[in-house]
Amino acid sequence: MSAVVFNDKVELFSVAFHMITLNKELPYDLYVNFSADGKSNKFIRIFPIGETMEADDLERIKKKHPRTYILEIQRNAYLKSLTFNEALPELEKSKVIKDSAIKYLEELFDDKREFTTEVLNDSISKCHEAVESMVSVIQDFDIDQLSEHIAKLSFHDFYTYDHSINVSMYCISFYRFLFPKAPNNEVVLAGLGGMLHDLGKVKIATSIINNPGKLSDVEFSEMRKHPGYGKELMNSTEVQIPVGMDLETLKRVIMEHHENWDGTGYPNKVVGENIHIMARITALCDFFDAITTKRSYSVPMAVSDALDVIGKTAGKKIDPTLYARFCDHVKKSKPKGRAIAEIDPDFDPCMPHDRIPLRGVSHKTSN
Repeated sequence: MSAVVFNDKVELFSVAFHMITLNKELPYDLYVNFSADGKSNKFIRIFPIGETMEADDLERIKKKHPRTYILEIQRNAYLKSLTFNEALPELEKSKVIKDSAIKYLEELFDDKREFTTEVLNDSISKCHEAVESMVSVIQDFDIDQLSEHIAKLSFHDFYTYDHSINVSMYCISFYRFLFPKAPNNEVVLAGLGGMLHDLGKVKIATSIINNPGKLSDVEFSEMRKHPGYGKELMNSTEVQIPVGMDLETLKRVIMEHHENWDGTGYPNKVVGENIHIMARITALCDFFDAITTKRSYSVPMAVSDALDVIGKTAGKKIDPTLYARFCDHVKKSKPKGRAIAEIDPDFDPCMPHDRIPLRGVSHKTSN
């Protein structure tokens, strides 16, 4: 087998040994670092794409090398290989997929490089790949299972990254529940809309979007522009989306996820079913994740209490029919229907909060 050698300029990522596909043709090339000085890199391909790796092969590699690597351009093939690996727990698969999605969002929100349509297209394509893999892992989870699953995943210190990925996961699960016979590309579209719903925040200062405290009126006014900013970015004639994805639907999710059922939302005060159904689904998942997911600075609500709080906004902020179906998708933490506090009408789930802005009595917290 001829060796292929790369230097520092080629981007690779490390892979744990137990995540490597066994007894099937490898859908990626496998590399090790043969650098002698421990400072520079000399990546050499030791197993080529298309060959079958057996357990004995892997053991020989483990004895000689501390870690293995895959080309960054083959990351999607790696992610897809995980979804078909029945030996791996769903949580481990999700961790790898989420880490990849965070990397893609970091590239998208990187304010140290010029934001171009090329950057946007590359990020959309990569996020699509991550969502495709995530669909295979979590689409059959109910809300309780998914909430517990998300709680076990590590979180990033930039709220937008975690929140966008979580919303994507809830959109995938809820859309599959609503439309069990929907083609896979529709479920992926729902997940991609969830992941990109806050796209417009790339044009807002990180000091605003990462602030868990109360924003000034000027800052809040700027924050409310992010749906329009997102649509502007997607309106570029050079924007390209993956096959099977609908550009107009993505635009509407980005533009309408803060519209309220009763027409009091923003930016255009769209009413009821005039709001695209995927935007309404995203709004509900957006709200749910914002008040149930643990952050370092905020105590989350228990699922049943969160449903009660969201229920008080059904018919106002949230589509009441979708809310009822969302509750149907919760298997054990049913809403209790008790009189607990209402959330502040100005609550924006796209923002981190140092506390959940409830009015009235305190709420039960999750463990």
